[in-house]
Amino acid sequence: MKWLGLRWMGRFLAVLVLCVSVWAAPPERFVARVSHVTDGDTLWVEPQGGGSPRKLRLLGIDAPEICQNGGTASRAALQTMVAHRRVEVQVAFNDSYERGLASIYLDGQDVAATMVLSGQAWAERWHNRIGRFEAQEADARAAGRGLFADPLAELPRDFRRRHGSCQTPGQPPLAEPR
Repeated sequence: MKWLGLRWMGRFLAVLVLCVSVWAAPPERFVARVSHVTDGDTLWVEPQGGGSPRKLRLLGIDAPEICQNGGTASRAALQTMVAHRRVEVQVAFNDSYERGLASIYLDGQDVAATMVLSGQAWAERWHNRIGRFEAQEADARAAGRGLFADPLAELPRDFRRRHGSCQTPGQPPLAEPR
């Protein structure tokens, strides 16, 4: 019996070491050109060094769904800022949709921070805690910029909980763009 416990302990430790090594891996960094903007927090880039186009999600923010009020304005703001521009990319890890979760910089400025500060996205929340762009969101709220001009603006995660993703096949748009 003691042998069985040691075997499981060994497996647990091996998995733990693997998880820590993946978690602690340095971010992938490269320069790219933005080729397409899907919505206010998702875009496609073409790495400058070659390779396949990459789908990336801005780390630390949550923009409205494209079918949600403010969704098309958020996408347009990101398009205006980065479309066909050269950016620096730091991919932290991939999400469950196989998008790279990345910090993206345009001329040294964090694109995600700019999106929140301009009122085009919320700072990401985790268990009701506001993430690293809390100050930018507070500033945008106080100034009534973008999404924060509407006192009834709904967090995208709450919208998705109630309606699902906009990309659900056969689902009509749930909100008219403003």
